[in-house]
Amino acid sequence: MDWDNLRFFLELARTGTLVGAARRLAVDHTTVARRIQALEKEIGSALFSRESDGHRLTEAGRRLQPQVEAMESAFRAVESAAPAASEGLSGLVRIGATEGFGTVVLAPQLALFAQQHPKLVIDLLAMPRLVHLSRREADIVISLERPARGPVVVTKLTDYVLRLYASKQYLATHGAIRTREDLRGHTFISYVDDLLFSKELQYLDELYKPDSFALRSTSILAQHQATAAGAGIAVLPAFIAERDKSLRRVLPGEANFIRTFWMSVPAETRHLARMKAVWDFLKETVEAQRTVLLPPERGGEPA
Repeated sequence: MDWDNLRFFLELARTGTLVGAARRLAVDHTTVARRIQALEKEIGSALFSRESDGHRLTEAGRRLQPQVEAMESAFRAVESAAPAASEGLSGLVRIGATEGFGTVVLAPQLALFAQQHPKLVIDLLAMPRLVHLSRREADIVISLERPARGPVVVTKLTDYVLRLYASKQYLATHGAIRTREDLRGHTFISYVDDLLFSKELQYLDELYKPDSFALRSTSILAQHQATAAGAGIAVLPAFIAERDKSLRRVLPGEANFIRTFWMSVPAETRHLARMKAVWDFLKETVEAQRTVLLPPERGGEPA
């Protein structure tokens, strides 16, 4: 039996779509379909049912999956013990993170890290949605909520602060804001409520129920750009807003929100050299940028 066919089976079982499995395997989706057909012919049984929203495991597929996962674990153990493992980091590490944190804080540092290890490939999924570790969408995931269950290793990566911001232009043309009551009548920029990927993003409700929105977006980077353009007031991560000299704090000392980033990795891959190296590097990166993530109070002016 061809191990490559089993590998394709495992990725399709985890992602649920030919396109998703193809992306993980760096091949065309027709290659995934061909491999699955070959495996089903070898086994003599259908492993997936084709549905409108993707591929679902049949009973035969569900019985096969844990056996193939055991083979995968054994392969990784052999791989990590091979002599070539001591010659430097190599292979692929895919990191899932929230859009703002991944883009602003992680991307520059990960690019430098990858330059130091030319045989190592870093994929950064900086997305305005939850990246699922259980579906193997990434090897290491940084999320706003601690994983509730599963065979994973989890650590608290860092706290970070969000504050209320508006542009100098907006504040110059609208009424003064000295108390929460003064927020009445102002225009806000925020997330799309029914598309929130984490309850931890519902911080605006803790401060004030807006009367109107200039823009709602699933993207925190889009919210930042709209705020800088003078369209309204927004709660933004300090690690994004404090870099922008056009922004000013609103209700400093009162409008503060603390959230936490959690980092997790499957227990079965935590021991791999490339996973351990990237895991440690992410922790070091965050520690080095502690004052960016949790900047001190400095009145109404960004640091």
